[in-house]
Amino acid sequence: MSRLRLAALPLFVAACATAAPPPPEIVETAGPCGEAFGAQTCTWSRSQGDSLLEVGATVALASVTGAPDSMPMAWPPAYQADLSMPEGSAASGLVNYTYAWEPVGHPPPTFFAPHVDFHFNLIPATERQAIDCSDRTKPTTLPAGYTLRDEPLPPEVAAMIGVDSLIGTCVPNMGMHALVESEYAATEPFSATMVIGYYGGRPIFLEPMIARAKLLERASFDLAIPEIPGVAGPYPRAFRADWVPETESYRFTFSDFRPGS
Repeated sequence: MSRLRLAALPLFVAACATAAPPPPEIVETAGPCGEAFGAQTCTWSRSQGDSLLEVGATVALASVTGAPDSMPMAWPPAYQADLSMPEGSAASGLVNYTYAWEPVGHPPPTFFAPHVDFHFNLIPATERQAIDCSDRTKPTTLPAGYTLRDEPLPPEVAAMIGVDSLIGTCVPNMGMHALVESEYAATEPFSATMVIGYYGGRPIFLEPMIARAKLLERASFDLAIPEIPGVAGPYPRAFRADWVPETESYRFTFSDFRPGS
């Protein structure tokens, strides 16, 4: 090869590099919105080409500051919002999202703090709504550090709903609730935790359960998602709550979607 051709080779390579197509644009898709105590919460997703990057929900802080300090007891608990995830979110495993306000909390004692149950469900809404807790099957294996206990009820609550205890802390229209085992021994009110939900022995939801006091800090934070045995399809491995001061809202983001084991 002549010296002239060798000298031209770097220019040819550079020309090829500059001719490479740009990466696909990152696109955000808006999902439905609902109203919780006079403020909006909405679902969304972000993708790049055929790759789903993130899914989540925005939650206006006004939905928390405007929540009442007490409400008549409802069984099953009422949702303030019940929304589907945007079209194209299947690779996340998450199909719908619910917002439920707990003005006085619930057992065990560390959760007797006003908080919001944010359920991100792995099953369709129709299947979730059919849960009546008659199936008492528990999973054979839980995430490391988690426990799935039966929760005795105070006599007045037991008389109201007709059961003495919640098997696997099962709530109709929701499912069983597996909690971090160390939280049962906690003596201080909780701030935020990741609950893993089950029904019929299989995982059905991820729940960032977050105290009002934590949300009022107006600060970003992360919650760990454990490896969850028994998930049939993909599910997220990361969760972050970003505080957005410009809109006085939180942006809840799930990412790092991988198949279950």
